[in-house]
Amino acid sequence: MRITQRVKKILSNYESDCPGTKTNLARILMHGRLGGTGKLVILPVDQGFEHGPARSFAKNAPGYDPHYHYQLAVDANLSAYAAPLGALEAGADTFAGAVPTILKCNSSNSHATSKDQTVYGTVEDALRLGCAAVGFTIYPGSDDQFEMMEEFQELAAEAKSVGLAVVLWSYPRGGNLSKEGESAIDVTAYAAHLAALLGAHVIKVKPPTDHIEQADAKKVYEAEGIDTSTLTKRIAHVVQSAFNGRRIVVFSGGAAKGTEGLLNEIREIRDGGGSGSIIGRNSFQRPKAEALELLGTITQIYQGKA
Repeated sequence: MRITQRVKKILSNYESDCPGTKTNLARILMHGRLGGTGKLVILPVDQGFEHGPARSFAKNAPGYDPHYHYQLAVDANLSAYAAPLGALEAGADTFAGAVPTILKCNSSNSHATSKDQTVYGTVEDALRLGCAAVGFTIYPGSDDQFEMMEEFQELAAEAKSVGLAVVLWSYPRGGNLSKEGESAIDVTAYAAHLAALLGAHVIKVKPPTDHIEQADAKKVYEAEGIDTSTLTKRIAHVVQSAFNGRRIVVFSGGAAKGTEGLLNEIREIRDGGGSGSIIGRNSFQRPKAEALELLGTITQIYQGKA
């Protein structure tokens, strides 16, 4: 595997990591149509756990089959495919070596009354399945946030000790946060910074809105003239908050939305210096041909061609 100078520069930002972890980061950064550019497009399919099968897959019934998602990631030539334990196990042999995989180790579900997650995947599972990384979600702001952070710390330490990379979904919710505040610029930047401080290699957050949730933060944003007027500016601020761009920050696609709105959002993520996108429902809930066309256009946007 030839590693580009751009990827070598990104890897140099992870000064404490062993060669095994850097190799697995390179597996993701060098794979697919965006390989070597420093940009990523990852397919995540944990929505069945989070929202249930019908809400996740009824719009595109082939998606009930885990092999469909593996094949979509392969055919679209994406950077990686992220999924829960059972979904990866269901296609691990058929698709061995075809695309880097990320084992999502915890999830919530739509029956839950608390903002918490259950842990069901392990580092041993990730190694057994040939994964390049483990993935985990925390909910900054929730009543259970510190327990989730401690669980992540234990998982991340074990993963790094055996040379796996670590991806952290940092999704503020619960506690005193309003619904609008979950994607507020100050809260999202804080979530990215927390993920960096917790030791994540790849940080996943939502594209931030221009709402400022915390009164004390608002005073600083106004006093220092932090520009949050466009999504491009807000993306740049979130990337700055993740160690001034020393960490890989990717952004979720969120709930299903129109194609043009999604593509414009991707352009602003690119222009703001984001490392890429994790696109789930907006891709796999479409017919496959349409999904491949969409993912191809997203790839072209990150290549600067669209």
